[in-house]
Amino acid sequence: MSGTSGDGMHLNLFTMNSVEHVSPGSWTHPGDRSAEYTDREYWTDVARTAERGGFAAVFFADVRGVYDVYGDDRGTAVEKAVQTPSNDPGYLVPAMAEVTDSLGFAVTKSTTYTHPYQLARELSTLDHLTDGRVAFNVVTSYLESAAANLGLDGRMDKGTRYDRADEFMDVCYALWEESWDDDAVVRDAERGVYTRPDGVHAVDHEGEFFDVPGPHGCEPSPQRTPVVFQAGSSDRGRDFAAANAEAVFCSQPTEAGVREYMEDLRGRAADLGRDPDSLAFFPGIVPVVAETDAAAEEKYERLTASVDVEATLALLSGFLDMDLSELDPDQRIEHIETDAIQGTMNAFTTSDPDREWTVREVAEFSGLGTTSPVVVGSPETVADELAHWYEEVGVDGFNVKEVVRTGSLDDFVDLVSPELRERGLLADPAGGTLRERLFGGGPRLPADHPGRS
Repeated sequence: MSGTSGDGMHLNLFTMNSVEHVSPGSWTHPGDRSAEYTDREYWTDVARTAERGGFAAVFFADVRGVYDVYGDDRGTAVEKAVQTPSNDPGYLVPAMAEVTDSLGFAVTKSTTYTHPYQLARELSTLDHLTDGRVAFNVVTSYLESAAANLGLDGRMDKGTRYDRADEFMDVCYALWEESWDDDAVVRDAERGVYTRPDGVHAVDHEGEFFDVPGPHGCEPSPQRTPVVFQAGSSDRGRDFAAANAEAVFCSQPTEAGVREYMEDLRGRAADLGRDPDSLAFFPGIVPVVAETDAAAEEKYERLTASVDVEATLALLSGFLDMDLSELDPDQRIEHIETDAIQGTMNAFTTSDPDREWTVREVAEFSGLGTTSPVVVGSPETVADELAHWYEEVGVDGFNVKEVVRTGSLDDFVDLVSPELRERGLLADPAGGTLRERLFGGGPRLPADHPGRS
């Protein structure tokens, strides 16, 4: 058993346009370049390195608001740079695309605080500029601080957020897929006709959250709809992912959790009339690699020592919507349904029922990459582990998480990528759009995807 495309595993660099992403405290490590996140040259270096290493895409996380749940005070998040400060990832894409030929870019955008007509235009523009190398990581937003700053009395409850997200995607699909005919643009200079008016259509959407007459303001981009990523983990989130996702980011820390998630999501997709094997799954992975296993273990010990436990608890408190400062460190984490990131809660409760986590264990585990497994070893050892996940578990690739920036990426590209290539395990990302490289078909959404109908 192996992944969807069958031509080798795909790699995404999982990062964020901020000082810290998911390894709190690592910015203090000697040689870390995280503070350069505001520099264009930093990101063009990252793009060149990722492409050299055979990465399919750079996957940009993003957040609205500040993680101010821990201790009921935003001070820790600000002081410790817990995903604050951060900049908009979308503006990095043109610069990074300019210095690469095949690297894709997955941009996180929230359906909670944006409008589909505006977002459809933004992503169509990026898809044009990159010759079809863009993906849309669909998320909903839950932080109270974001709601307050965006003019709302309080955050939306989870049900409302997903109702809005469902309608949001309906509008986007209509704009991207239906509004312009393939042959609407004729560019007939002799007649002075650039576009046939009868080839451009209103979408006439009238819904609970949006009224969008259309038409779309952009002519069709290479992919029309960007590749759709999603990571829903609550029951409602899994339904949303099954209906919309082409590629799914898995956030479970164990193999058992990933297997359960994949099986469940494929079943839900099949119930919706989709080919369940068309979904691509990308678990997060945190590689710590060196020339030898012993050197990698030494590096791991140094990195672990640099983890900021308080910053980790502040990040997790925001993810869980639970103030972990109020709990005993040896208290077991109990499963609750929250309005925050349900995947983080599930990762330490229901995804692997044979494992029970205390607050202390969660904090220690999460210091490097939060909810994803850490793989420590030589290039051969790391490649063995990735091969197991690809060949035996059936994942399609990995969202590779950084610890030291850009050291983690540099080490992976210089040491692990050559080993994967030698084994024939790394997919060749050359040519075509991002959708074609990931799935091996055409540039458009597949025929059984709800967005095509």
